[in-house]
Amino acid sequence: MAKPDIHPKWYPEAKVYCNGQVVMTVGSTKPELHVDVWSGNHPYYTGTQKIIDTEGRVERFRRKYGMLEGEEGQAQPQRGGGKKKK
Repeated sequence: MAKPDIHPKWYPEAKVYCNGQVVMTVGSTKPELHVDVWSGNHPYYTGTQKIIDTEGRVERFRRKYGMLEGEEGQAQPQRGGGKKKK
């Protein structure tokens, strides 16, 4: 059994507001919750997400480390594991 007077008040029908509109009700320790994003307006859940890859991560990596395919005299990445000359 829970100790009296140590737990916050529970609101089983707390209202969640987004842009001034009630979007859902949930259980919470606060009577009202104000949120900026919820599943009804998030691009991932609404299907309006746009994936923008202007350059391409793989191409940028290959260009950065000199591993582009089809180039004459490709530069190989240097490794520092060799023996040093005295």
